[in-house]
Amino acid sequence: MTAIKHALQRDIFTPNDERLLSIVNVCKAGKKKKNCFLCATVTTERPVQVKVVKVKKSDKGDFYKRQIAWALRDLAVVDAKDAIKENPEFDLHFEKIYKWVASSTAEKNAFISCIWKLNQRYLRKKIDFVHVSSQLLEELPKVTEESVPSGENQSVTGGDEEAVDEYQELNAREEQDIEIMMEGCEYAISNAEAFAERLSRELQVLDGANIQSIMASEKQVNILMKLLDEALKEVDQIELKLSSYEEMLQSVKEQMDQISESNHLIHLSNTNNVKLLSEIEFLVNHMDLAKGHIKALQEGDLASSRGIEACTNAADALLQCMNVALRPGHDMLLAVKQQQQRFSDLREHFARRLASHLNNVFVQQGHDQSSTLAQHSVELTLPNHHPFHRDLLRYAKLMEWLKSTDYGKYEGLTKNYMDYLSRLYEREIKDFFEVAKIKMTGTTKESKKFGLHGSSGKLTGSTSSLNKLSVQSSGNRRSQSSSLLDMGNMSASDLDVADRTKFDKIFEQVLSELEPLCLAEQDFISKFFKLQQHQSMPGTMTEAEDLDGGTSSRQHNAGTPLPVSSEKDMIRQMMIKIFRCIEPELNNLIALGDKIDSFNSLYMLVKMSHHVWTAQNVDPASFLSTTLGNVLVTVKRNFDKCISNQIRQMEEVKISKKSKVGILPFVAEFEEFAGLAESIFKNAERRGDLDKAYTKLIRGVFVNVEKVANESQKTPRDVVMMENFHHIFATLSRLKISCLEAEKKEAKQKYTDHLQSYVIYSLGQPLEKLNHFFEGVEARVAQGIREEEVSYQLAFNKQELRKVIKEYPGKEVKKGLDNLYKKVDKHLCEEENLLQVVWHSMQDEFIRQYKHFEGLIARCYPGSGVTMEFTIQDILDYCSSIAQSH
Repeated sequence: MTAIKHALQRDIFTPNDERLLSIVNVCKAGKKKKNCFLCATVTTERPVQVKVVKVKKSDKGDFYKRQIAWALRDLAVVDAKDAIKENPEFDLHFEKIYKWVASSTAEKNAFISCIWKLNQRYLRKKIDFVHVSSQLLEELPKVTEESVPSGENQSVTGGDEEAVDEYQELNAREEQDIEIMMEGCEYAISNAEAFAERLSRELQVLDGANIQSIMASEKQVNILMKLLDEALKEVDQIELKLSSYEEMLQSVKEQMDQISESNHLIHLSNTNNVKLLSEIEFLVNHMDLAKGHIKALQEGDLASSRGIEACTNAADALLQCMNVALRPGHDMLLAVKQQQQRFSDLREHFARRLASHLNNVFVQQGHDQSSTLAQHSVELTLPNHHPFHRDLLRYAKLMEWLKSTDYGKYEGLTKNYMDYLSRLYEREIKDFFEVAKIKMTGTTKESKKFGLHGSSGKLTGSTSSLNKLSVQSSGNRRSQSSSLLDMGNMSASDLDVADRTKFDKIFEQVLSELEPLCLAEQDFISKFFKLQQHQSMPGTMTEAEDLDGGTSSRQHNAGTPLPVSSEKDMIRQMMIKIFRCIEPELNNLIALGDKIDSFNSLYMLVKMSHHVWTAQNVDPASFLSTTLGNVLVTVKRNFDKCISNQIRQMEEVKISKKSKVGILPFVAEFEEFAGLAESIFKNAERRGDLDKAYTKLIRGVFVNVEKVANESQKTPRDVVMMENFHHIFATLSRLKISCLEAEKKEAKQKYTDHLQSYVIYSLGQPLEKLNHFFEGVEARVAQGIREEEVSYQLAFNKQELRKVIKEYPGKEVKKGLDNLYKKVDKHLCEEENLLQVVWHSMQDEFIRQYKHFEGLIARCYPGSGVTMEFTIQDILDYCSSIAQSH
């Protein structure tokens, strides 16, 4: 153990200026035996630091390394486990408990003894030694000041020097002296005994010299001893003074402890007072309502702007006081409960005052607005509600306050506002539409004819032929045909264009007045009732009836919030309740316009589409957009009904057997419809609806023209087809309707085909025998007879040819052409003015036939010298003179 101690001192502690005082070989309890050493050390420099160091043998080599060190002042308990029996186990309590097993009980006791001595000497605190034998502790000598070295090299000395420090390292001077001595004795290494004898002799000489020196200085020793005795007396006196000082300091310490405890209590009291003051200031600052605000809430003037502003500020202050976030425990204070109750009473009182005042304002404004209805009764304008809205918007912040504090009263005000305003708007809107209907029909008496005042009489006066056709329902076949012919002669063009223009302006004026009225009311509702207007939301209803019924049922129980999905739905429901009469009135106005003239549906479709498009751009789910969209459906149905009526009229038209057909009435009506529609739908949003209607109508026109042509007895079928398709082609060419380009080409083709057919059919009659003769010649050639051999046929020889030609001299030809001109003139109508076109075509066809006949004569009768008795120039002269004479 001594060698290990020497090695540890040299390798580990000397480089760190530490001295090794005690060592014990230990291992951790309860684990695999891994030996290490616990060392008790002190530093060689002041202030002295005492440590317990754990040293462990390295795994890589045969040397030791420092693993961990604890300051002795951190040691709380030394537990020897058993004070009676020998037990190598012991515990050291630092920041945690370390359990050790020593290699022997003797080593453990020596190590604990050293720890006890160091604690007595260097530490002010006392380490607890548990389960250590009291006998062992009593045997341990007291370590005094003299037993501990001072200066550069300190160690534990005294009577038990060997127990504490078994090994003492040579200092540098001693090592140097030994080296010099050994150099003087060269045989010191080879003959140690001789060297030891020499050293012994020299030591004896030195001892003798020391004794002689001591004996020579006995007098000085006595003097020194006397001085030491005096010094001891002085030390005793100093110790007495130090004891008294220590007692005084102990008293001062107790007094300082009392002062410290008193200061702590004072500080705690001050801290509590500061916290209490902070809580009181919090409650006073956040739950104290100014007297001015209380007075405003109780007695404030809600009619003046200044009073409204004061009440608004007071209401906001009250709301802040009521919504303050109380800290834990505040709600248990009686003062807080009383203040909260006072705030609740103020809120209830002011909410009642505000609701009562706003109800009175609603009623008064309704009466004031009703007084202005008279001046609007003769003008097609709606009363302006802007002043009413402006006055009420002063209460918008108070309504927001009421909404957040008393939703029941807020909802009651909402319901009352809808009730008052719905009755007011109903009177205004009905009077407005009454004026519109009167202006459409002219006078009050005329308006009664159209059912404005609940009458159900038939339409009289000027109506379109289409409506007359739809109204007629009975009568015999003859009267029905006559009526239909009358309708054919009377088209929608008989209506005054000014009436249609006036209707268009009135209808536009109606929509232009309704649109800003609805938008202004919706904007006011949003601002006054503090409802957010979000952009388009899917899933909204579009049927006004369902919405109105749903609103009334939802509002059955006032005082509970409306079960709507959002504030946007609430705005829409309020608008439906307030303007519930707009959609029925618009539908009645549309029905009236359709009764007056079915073509009015074109104007209404364009105007309504434009306003719906405008409203949807603003908000697709708004009341205005939804209502106008519903009405637009009705207008579109009327438009489709107008188209269906025209097609039905085409199918039911009958022609006279005694007069020529001419231009069919539905062809003329299509021209009028198309011209009117093109002027109305120019740059319109619903152009697609018109294009679909065009396609249906033109198909109906084509089919029924052919039907009438097939049924015609007075006028040839080709003439009916030619004239009507020419009229259709001219109409489509003039209007340039892009969706009917294919129909325009078809009409031109039909016109051309039937013109050619009519010309060929008509020209077969003036030279009938000549036509039959050459038809026989062509038949023989078709049968395989060569053209030059046809003249040998008995029925077609040269004599027969000359005989036929002699029957058609120039005079007869001119007479035949003149009769043909007269017949064509009878067939054709004057409106289309196709006589000269047909006559010129007949002239060209006659010349073509003449050239064809001459060619057949030249090929089938070569060298016969047979020619026609008139020339092409004669034909041109005949046709020109006939045309000029008529």
